[in-house]
Amino acid sequence: MSDHVISLIALALVFTVATFTSVHMGALAIVAAFVVGTFFVHESADEIFGGFPGDLFVVLVGVTFLFAIAKNNGTVDWLVHASTRAVRGRIALIPWVMFLVTAVLTAVGAVVPAAVAIIAPIGMGFAVRYRINPVLLGLFIINGASAGGFSPISIFGSITNGVVSRNDLPGNPMLLFASSFVFNALLSVVVFFLFGGRELMGRRAQDGGGPVPGNADDVPEARPKGGDTGAPGGGAVALQTSTTVTPTSTTVTPTSTGTAELSDLPDPPDPFGPSAPRLNRVRVLTLTGLLGLVLGALFTDLNVGLLALTVAVVLSLLAPESAKGAVDRCAWSTVLLVCGVVTFVGTMERIGTIDWLGHSVADIGAPLLGALLICCIGAVVSAFASTTGILGALIPLAVPFLLGGEVGAVGMVIALAISSSVVDSSPISTSGALVTAHAPEDQRDAVFRKLMTWGLSMAAIAPPVTWMIFVVPGRL
Repeated sequence: MSDHVISLIALALVFTVATFTSVHMGALAIVAAFVVGTFFVHESADEIFGGFPGDLFVVLVGVTFLFAIAKNNGTVDWLVHASTRAVRGRIALIPWVMFLVTAVLTAVGAVVPAAVAIIAPIGMGFAVRYRINPVLLGLFIINGASAGGFSPISIFGSITNGVVSRNDLPGNPMLLFASSFVFNALLSVVVFFLFGGRELMGRRAQDGGGPVPGNADDVPEARPKGGDTGAPGGGAVALQTSTTVTPTSTTVTPTSTGTAELSDLPDPPDPFGPSAPRLNRVRVLTLTGLLGLVLGALFTDLNVGLLALTVAVVLSLLAPESAKGAVDRCAWSTVLLVCGVVTFVGTMERIGTIDWLGHSVADIGAPLLGALLICCIGAVVSAFASTTGILGALIPLAVPFLLGGEVGAVGMVIALAISSSVVDSSPISTSGALVTAHAPEDQRDAVFRKLMTWGLSMAAIAPPVTWMIFVVPGRL
């Protein structure tokens, strides 16, 4: 049995065991990297650790730490109310505002995970304050990031167009951008109606709202009494250690003592009234830090995680009260989950499993079938790894039959780009992980499961749909 097959079997076992037992998926993935790397491909510990995503670790920890501080000092609440005032309290418009803001950030050059990291905590603040399904807002934010991510000056767009140019393939950067934006916008319409958007229509912020729409069966509505709801900034609750997962049910046990029924909770404050949060010195400092984070992500090459940690440390020095308990509220379970899986995928990349899959597909004699399979591989692998890396790796593998003219290069590149990016909603992928990390603490397990289901659904649906829209017409 080849090393490639062994690593694929190990990956399947990791997800199977984690699904049907309470063993943490991230820990399983690190063990799989150790077993496969040490006993089958004879890697050293340093080589295995080389696959650990230190940059991703810093992004997840830095951003959740910073927004835990922002939540502590009321800055997130102020942002929620200010944004609500901007849409004049129309709750149904809030997801679309989140979509557009995130799309603009990525379209002008922000890295997709950085844009999601900046907007997700604010979006989750809306979910808590106005009882909007957090999955709805999370998917709008992720789709918005993907929608803007393929502009000619964006990171995804630059990578994709650069690979096309280096391989002397015909390209159309503006068509790529427009196709991605329209596809994600239409996908968001579907999300809106699937996850409770219809119930938001006609509601205003002053109405207070009712139960979380479209989520009653899966998302617990109880929140810790007298304490924080676990909104933006994450929390120490573990995705798997605080839950019992079986194929048919999930029991969520909040770590805080005492719960209250949703009906016992007061209505959200009127964003136009005197109870709305006001700016003070600490919140101004926090907003300045957040603005610096945004500008740094947009106009510099500085790492967003390092920037977030720097801002968090400065705020801790200037306003110590804001930092109390913030480190404990970092989403450590999510960090272990994502970093563990990415570490194992790194092992698969080093031993050539990803390249082996790509070359095997590229050698298929039927070009249309090969194009579909490459889109499928891009979607599945991107759901658990780096979309950036997949875009740079799979397009070159398709070059042989793209150069032959049997499959339209422009349509193939667009289909692969969209297929590889719309699966970022998977909570194993960076964007999905950031949304999960900032979801309300008592709903985080349900959000994780919903995003996993949606991400895997996209991995199955997006490739054939984009293949039919963008690749097949070029052969007719």
